[in-house]
Amino acid sequence: MVIVHLLRTNLAWAAALPNLVYTLSPGQLERARLLYHWRTALDFGSTLWSVLLLLAVLNFRWAAGLGEWAASVTHKPWLQGFCFAPAILLLLSLLHLPLAVLGHHISLSYGQSVQGWGSWLVDWGKALMLDLLSGTVVLSVLFALIRNSPRWWLWLWLVSLPMQLLVVFVLPLVVDPLFNHFEPLAQTQPALVEQLERVVARTGVSIPPSRMFLMKASEKYTSSNAYVTGFGSSRRVVVWDNTIKSSPPDETLLVFGHELGHYVLHHIERGLAMGAAISLFFLWVGSHLARFLVRRYGARWHIVSLEDWAATAVLLLVLGILSFLAEPIGNSISRMLEHQADVFGVEVVHGIVADPRKVDAESFQRLGEQSLEYPYPSPLVVFWTYTHPPIAEREAFAASYDPWQPGGHPRYFSK
Repeated sequence: MVIVHLLRTNLAWAAALPNLVYTLSPGQLERARLLYHWRTALDFGSTLWSVLLLLAVLNFRWAAGLGEWAASVTHKPWLQGFCFAPAILLLLSLLHLPLAVLGHHISLSYGQSVQGWGSWLVDWGKALMLDLLSGTVVLSVLFALIRNSPRWWLWLWLVSLPMQLLVVFVLPLVVDPLFNHFEPLAQTQPALVEQLERVVARTGVSIPPSRMFLMKASEKYTSSNAYVTGFGSSRRVVVWDNTIKSSPPDETLLVFGHELGHYVLHHIERGLAMGAAISLFFLWVGSHLARFLVRRYGARWHIVSLEDWAATAVLLLVLGILSFLAEPIGNSISRMLEHQADVFGVEVVHGIVADPRKVDAESFQRLGEQSLEYPYPSPLVVFWTYTHPPIAEREAFAASYDPWQPGGHPRYFSK
């Protein structure tokens, strides 16, 4: 029912849009088309690649071999996990490395990244270390639950709820600074901060300058962006330096207004809540599917039961496939929230920015040109992979949305 409702909402909204105004020059259009096909191929191809790799790990009995090795090191199951988990996660990461290299090569080729290969490899190594540490903890907890309860999927879901909040809380404090440089926005952009505070004042919430940060994205990326991250006392608004360098001040205020919408409308909390509901269902389905696969193919894979460490590959296979099938649900929800933030952004700067409709449309045009966004994506690709509405739709909406005209009704602010 959730999918049907979101489809109806998206189709009704798209049908109400005027003719698209987003355009690219012939040269840009051709590059955008090629990049769109590369991105689509990587989106779907990465899932297929993961499935094939995990089937290879199972059918060649690499997972079983790692499990036997861990058992030879120690007879205690919980200690075996500290041998097995890092080993299989490292193996899978190395097998996925070619796709990661291809993705960065494409980003460089199409001018989306300026990060050198040395810096990229350092970042990949940092991400690998984080994956090994967090993955070992998660797998250790998972198998402790599997060995102690037939309803391990429910207990895993319950344990994951506070863990997700913790991850969201520590992400901007610990993880993000490992990969990018941040500084208080007021340190280099005091005049901009004053303007941003004018926008914040219209919402009734408190976002002090100490929670506004500048990210030096130009060290690695070429496009503009801003985002809201964190939870509770770690929540903050981050503006990329590319946004300030390439966009007029009014456009920056609109970008900030959009991100402020995520903050004021509690989109992080709503996203976590909806994600938790969806994950509960898919964990239940995944538990039954994983047990079926072990019963059906366990002898071939040298896996006796789901309690074997080698069953990690089965669980990753099942959860990977189910995550792919759930992707349209999560992305449809994300597009809905992003559209709400677009509406909020235009409304919150009304009276501060002289012509928010014009400025917003120009902002999307500039963003589309920077990111080489293809104007004519397949509806299926949008439905399955897009976390934001296509730039063409966002620009058309921005150009047409005028709730302050006679008979109009702003959604979030009174006239």
